[in-house]
Amino acid sequence: MEIFLNPNIAYLFLVMGTLLGLLAVVTPGTGVLESVALLLLAAAGYAALTLGINPWALFALVVSIAPFLLALRQPKGRMASLAVTILLVIGGSVFLFTNENGQPLVHPLLALAVSLLTGGFLYLIVTKAVEIMHTRPANDLTTLIGATGEVKSAIAPQGSAQVAGELWTARSQQPIAVGSQVRVIRRTGFTLWVEKIE
Repeated sequence: MEIFLNPNIAYLFLVMGTLLGLLAVVTPGTGVLESVALLLLAAAGYAALTLGINPWALFALVVSIAPFLLALRQPKGRMASLAVTILLVIGGSVFLFTNENGQPLVHPLLALAVSLLTGGFLYLIVTKAVEIMHTRPANDLTTLIGATGEVKSAIAPQGSAQVAGELWTARSQQPIAVGSQVRVIRRTGFTLWVEKIE
Protein backbone atom coordinates (compact mmCIF):
# COMPACT_ATOMS: atom_id res chain seq x y z
CA MET A 1 0.00 0.00 0.00
CA GLU A 2 3.00 2.30 0.35
CA ILE A 3 3.15 2.81 -3.42
CA PHE A 4 -0.32 4.41 -3.30
CA LEU A 5 0.96 6.97 -0.80
CA ASN A 6 3.65 8.22 -3.17
CA PRO A 7 2.37 11.70 -4.23
CA ASN A 8 3.68 11.26 -7.79
CA ILE A 9 1.88 7.90 -8.19
CA ALA A 10 -1.28 9.29 -6.58
CA TYR A 11 -1.17 12.26 -8.95
CA LEU A 12 -0.80 9.97 -11.99
CA PHE A 13 -3.68 7.80 -10.76
CA LEU A 14 -5.85 10.90 -10.33
CA VAL A 15 -5.10 12.22 -13.83
CA MET A 16 -5.46 8.83 -15.56
CA GLY A 17 -8.66 8.05 -13.65
CA THR A 18 -10.16 11.40 -14.66
CA LEU A 19 -9.15 10.93 -18.31
CA LEU A 20 -10.57 7.42 -18.45
CA GLY A 21 -13.75 8.67 -16.78
CA LEU A 22 -14.15 11.32 -19.47
CA LEU A 23 -13.51 8.75 -22.21
CA ALA A 24 -16.07 6.45 -20.58
CA VAL A 25 -18.67 9.22 -20.92
CA VAL A 26 -17.89 9.51 -24.63
CA THR A 27 -17.90 5.73 -25.24
CA PRO A 28 -20.35 4.28 -22.70
CA GLY A 29 -21.48 0.68 -22.47
CA THR A 30 -18.26 -1.35 -22.38
CA GLY A 31 -17.78 -1.17 -18.61
CA VAL A 32 -13.99 -1.58 -18.94
CA LEU A 33 -13.12 2.13 -18.94
CA GLU A 34 -15.56 2.81 -16.12
CA SER A 35 -14.10 0.03 -13.96
CA VAL A 36 -10.47 1.05 -14.48
CA ALA A 37 -11.34 4.72 -13.90
CA LEU A 38 -13.07 3.87 -10.62
CA LEU A 39 -10.08 1.80 -9.43
CA LEU A 40 -7.62 4.57 -10.26
CA LEU A 41 -9.77 7.26 -8.67
CA ALA A 42 -10.26 5.09 -5.57
CA ALA A 43 -6.48 4.67 -5.24
CA ALA A 44 -6.01 8.44 -5.72
CA GLY A 45 -8.75 9.08 -3.16
CA TYR A 46 -7.04 6.84 -0.63
CA ALA A 47 -3.81 8.80 -1.11
CA ALA A 48 -5.69 12.10 -0.87
CA LEU A 49 -7.28 11.09 2.45
CA THR A 50 -3.91 9.99 3.83
CA LEU A 51 -1.67 12.72 2.41
CA GLY A 52 -4.23 15.52 2.30
CA ILE A 53 -5.02 17.74 -0.68
CA ASN A 54 -4.30 21.45 -0.95
CA PRO A 55 -7.79 22.99 -1.38
CA TRP A 56 -6.43 26.00 -3.28
CA ALA A 57 -4.71 23.76 -5.82
CA LEU A 58 -7.92 21.79 -6.26
CA PHE A 59 -9.78 25.08 -6.71
CA ALA A 60 -7.27 26.13 -9.42
CA LEU A 61 -7.84 22.84 -11.27
CA VAL A 62 -11.62 23.31 -11.17
CA VAL A 63 -11.37 26.98 -12.25
CA SER A 64 -9.19 25.96 -15.23
CA ILE A 65 -12.29 24.43 -16.87
CA ALA A 66 -13.70 27.93 -17.62
CA PRO A 67 -10.83 29.26 -19.80
CA PHE A 68 -10.55 25.83 -21.43
CA LEU A 69 -14.19 25.97 -22.55
CA LEU A 70 -13.74 29.61 -23.58
CA ALA A 71 -10.80 28.60 -25.77
CA LEU A 72 -13.02 26.13 -27.60
CA ARG A 73 -15.85 28.60 -28.19
CA GLN A 74 -13.90 31.80 -28.90
CA PRO A 75 -11.28 31.34 -31.65
CA LYS A 76 -10.04 34.95 -31.28
CA GLY A 77 -8.95 34.59 -27.66
CA ARG A 78 -8.01 30.92 -27.96
CA MET A 79 -4.27 31.28 -27.29
CA ALA A 80 -4.75 33.53 -24.23
CA SER A 81 -7.39 31.19 -22.80
CA LEU A 82 -5.19 28.16 -23.40
CA ALA A 83 -2.25 29.87 -21.72
CA VAL A 84 -4.39 30.63 -18.64
CA THR A 85 -5.66 27.03 -18.64
CA ILE A 86 -2.13 25.62 -18.79
CA LEU A 87 -0.90 27.90 -16.00
CA LEU A 88 -3.86 27.00 -13.78
CA VAL A 89 -3.50 23.27 -14.45
CA ILE A 90 0.26 23.25 -13.89
CA GLY A 91 -0.10 25.36 -10.73
CA GLY A 92 -2.90 23.20 -9.42
CA SER A 93 -1.05 20.00 -10.30
CA VAL A 94 2.27 20.99 -8.70
CA PHE A 95 0.67 22.10 -5.42
CA LEU A 96 -2.06 19.44 -5.25
CA PHE A 97 -0.11 17.48 -2.63
CA THR A 98 2.03 19.54 -0.25
CA ASN A 99 3.86 18.95 3.03
CA GLU A 100 3.33 20.85 6.29
CA ASN A 101 5.51 23.73 5.02
CA GLY A 102 3.48 24.11 1.82
CA GLN A 103 6.21 22.67 -0.39
CA PRO A 104 4.97 20.57 -3.32
CA LEU A 105 5.29 16.79 -3.06
CA VAL A 106 4.55 16.15 -6.75
CA HIS A 107 7.67 16.55 -8.88
CA PRO A 108 7.28 19.81 -10.90
CA LEU A 109 8.61 18.26 -14.14
CA LEU A 110 6.14 15.38 -13.85
CA ALA A 111 3.27 17.84 -13.26
CA LEU A 112 4.41 19.97 -16.22
CA ALA A 113 4.70 16.99 -18.60
CA VAL A 114 1.41 15.40 -17.52
CA SER A 115 -0.44 18.74 -17.65
CA LEU A 116 0.77 19.54 -21.16
CA LEU A 117 0.06 16.03 -22.48
CA THR A 118 -3.35 15.81 -20.83
CA GLY A 119 -4.33 19.34 -21.86
CA GLY A 120 -3.23 18.73 -25.44
CA PHE A 121 -5.08 15.42 -25.60
CA LEU A 122 -8.29 16.90 -24.20
CA TYR A 123 -8.01 19.95 -26.46
CA LEU A 124 -7.73 17.77 -29.58
CA ILE A 125 -10.58 15.49 -28.52
CA VAL A 126 -12.95 18.29 -27.53
CA THR A 127 -12.04 20.44 -30.57
CA LYS A 128 -12.82 17.53 -32.90
CA ALA A 129 -16.08 16.86 -31.05
CA VAL A 130 -17.12 20.52 -31.42
CA GLU A 131 -16.20 20.47 -35.14
CA ILE A 132 -18.29 17.33 -35.66
CA MET A 133 -21.25 18.87 -33.82
CA HIS A 134 -21.13 21.94 -36.09
CA THR A 135 -20.49 20.06 -39.34
CA ARG A 136 -23.43 20.02 -41.70
CA PRO A 137 -24.52 16.42 -42.39
CA ALA A 138 -23.48 15.06 -45.79
CA ASN A 139 -27.03 13.83 -46.37
CA ASP A 140 -28.78 17.07 -45.33
CA LEU A 141 -31.98 16.93 -47.36
CA THR A 142 -32.73 20.63 -46.84
CA THR A 143 -29.95 21.45 -49.32
CA LEU A 144 -32.04 19.86 -52.09
CA ILE A 145 -34.53 22.74 -52.11
CA GLY A 146 -33.61 24.90 -55.09
CA ALA A 147 -31.34 22.23 -56.61
CA THR A 148 -31.76 21.37 -60.29
CA GLY A 149 -31.87 17.99 -61.98
CA GLU A 150 -33.05 15.97 -64.96
CA VAL A 151 -36.23 13.94 -65.34
CA LYS A 152 -35.40 10.24 -65.85
CA SER A 153 -38.94 8.87 -66.10
CA ALA A 154 -41.95 10.98 -67.07
CA ILE A 155 -43.58 12.80 -64.18
CA ALA A 156 -47.37 12.57 -64.55
CA PRO A 157 -47.92 13.34 -61.71
CA GLN A 158 -45.17 11.06 -60.30
CA GLY A 159 -41.95 9.88 -61.87
CA SER A 160 -38.23 10.09 -61.15
CA ALA A 161 -35.54 12.75 -61.43
CA GLN A 162 -31.81 12.74 -60.91
CA VAL A 163 -30.91 15.50 -58.44
CA ALA A 164 -27.55 15.99 -56.68
CA GLY A 165 -26.22 12.79 -58.27
CA GLU A 166 -29.03 10.57 -56.96
CA LEU A 167 -32.30 9.24 -58.38
CA TRP A 168 -35.34 10.56 -56.47
CA THR A 169 -39.07 10.02 -56.65
CA ALA A 170 -40.40 13.25 -58.11
CA ARG A 171 -43.88 14.76 -58.26
CA SER A 172 -45.27 17.75 -60.14
CA GLN A 173 -48.60 19.46 -60.58
CA GLN A 174 -48.05 19.40 -64.36
CA PRO A 175 -46.72 16.60 -66.59
CA ILE A 176 -42.98 16.80 -67.32
CA ALA A 177 -41.32 14.80 -70.10
CA VAL A 178 -38.17 12.67 -69.83
CA GLY A 179 -34.97 14.69 -70.28
CA SER A 180 -36.49 17.95 -69.03
CA GLN A 181 -34.58 20.10 -66.57
CA VAL A 182 -36.39 20.64 -63.27
CA ARG A 183 -35.92 22.59 -60.05
CA VAL A 184 -36.84 21.25 -56.60
CA ILE A 185 -39.41 23.51 -54.94
CA ARG A 186 -40.17 21.43 -51.82
CA ARG A 187 -39.74 18.02 -50.28
CA THR A 188 -42.14 15.59 -48.62
CA GLY A 189 -40.19 12.78 -46.95
CA PHE A 190 -38.08 11.29 -49.74
CA THR A 191 -40.30 12.66 -52.52
CA LEU A 192 -39.22 15.83 -54.28
CA TRP A 193 -41.75 18.26 -55.68
CA VAL A 194 -40.34 19.80 -58.83
CA GLU A 195 -41.17 22.35 -61.50
CA LYS A 196 -39.96 22.45 -65.07
CA ILE A 197 -37.21 24.91 -65.90
CA GLU A 198 -38.29 26.78 -69.03
